[in-house]
Amino acid sequence: MPENLGFRSVLAVLIKNYIAEKQAVGYKFAKGADMLRSFDSFVFSRGLKVTALTKQMVIEWTARRPNETVSTQCRRISLLRGLAAYLNRIGYPAYVYPRAMVTVDRYTYIPYIFSSDEMKRIFDVCDHYRPNGVTPNRHLVMPLLIRILYGCGLRISEAMNLTLQNVDLNKGYLYIKNAKFNKERILPMADSLTERCREYWANVSIGKIGNPFFFPSPYGGHYSESTIYKLFRAILRIAKISHLGRGKGPRIHDVRHTFAVNCLKNWVLDGRDLNNCLPYLSSYLGHEDLRGSQRYLRLTAELYPDITSKIEKTCSYIIPEVELYEAD
Repeated sequence: MPENLGFRSVLAVLIKNYIAEKQAVGYKFAKGADMLRSFDSFVFSRGLKVTALTKQMVIEWTARRPNETVSTQCRRISLLRGLAAYLNRIGYPAYVYPRAMVTVDRYTYIPYIFSSDEMKRIFDVCDHYRPNGVTPNRHLVMPLLIRILYGCGLRISEAMNLTLQNVDLNKGYLYIKNAKFNKERILPMADSLTERCREYWANVSIGKIGNPFFFPSPYGGHYSESTIYKLFRAILRIAKISHLGRGKGPRIHDVRHTFAVNCLKNWVLDGRDLNNCLPYLSSYLGHEDLRGSQRYLRLTAELYPDITSKIEKTCSYIIPEVELYEAD
C-alpha cells in the first residue's frame, strides 16, 4: 500500500493529531507531515502493537542513512523529538532523543557573497536575455527577479509566490505573506526598483488570463524554484562565475545573503549603531530571531577587514563565534 494513502500504524491517530496541532498554531508543516508519514510506515512495517514511541524505534529510524547529510538526519531527529514531547504531554510513553547526542547547527553552510563586479556581470547577462517563443516573458522575468532578490533580500520562494495584490506600485511596497516561520511583512523598495516593476508590469501579460502571480509561468501558475535554479546556474556560467557543484554554491539564495551583508557594510560605513539597526534587518529578512542576522555580522567582518574594528566597537559581543566544523 503506497505511503501517500494515509497512516496505518498503531501511532497513526496520535501522529495525525500532532500534525493537526502544529498546523493549528500556524505552521505549514508540510515537510514534517511527509516525514512523519514515512515514520508511520516504518512503525507499521515493524509490527509495533504498543501505543508508545520506543527507544529502539527512534534510534533505528533516526540512524544516518547511506549518502545522507548530517543536516538531513538532524531534521529527522528534531522531528521525532517534537513528536515525543507531544506524546509525553498527553500521557503516552515516548523516548526523547537526547540533544547532547548530536549537534544540530543551523549555520554550517558558509554563504557565497557576490562582489559588486559579480553582481554587475549577473545583471548584464540577465539584461541581454533574448525573447523565446516557448517562454516569451523569461527575458523580462529574470532581470527583475534577480534585482528583487538583491534589492529586498527575498527568499526565492517568497519572490515566486508574489501575486499582483502583493506588489503595490504606487507606494513601492512588497507584501510578503505565508512565508517561512509564518511571518508576514511589508517591504519598501528603492524608487529605482519600483520603477522597474512598473516597466515590467506594462510589458508582461500578467493578470490578463486569470493567473494571479507576478512572475507567471507560460504553463500556468508561477515559475518553479527548480526552473529558476537551473536558469541561475546558466547565468553564472555565462557571467564566468565558477559554480562549485551541486549544493556547494554559489546558490541563488546567496543573493539574499549578499543583500544582508551589503546592508550591514553600508550601515557601518555610515556610522550607524548596529545594536539598534540589527532588529530592523532581522524583521526585513523575516528571520525567526536575531541569530540569523547576527551571523551576517561575522561574514561582514570577514569580507571587509577594514571595517572590522568599527563592528567590534559597537557589537562584538553579538558576533557568533566560529566553530571549527563551520569551515569544514
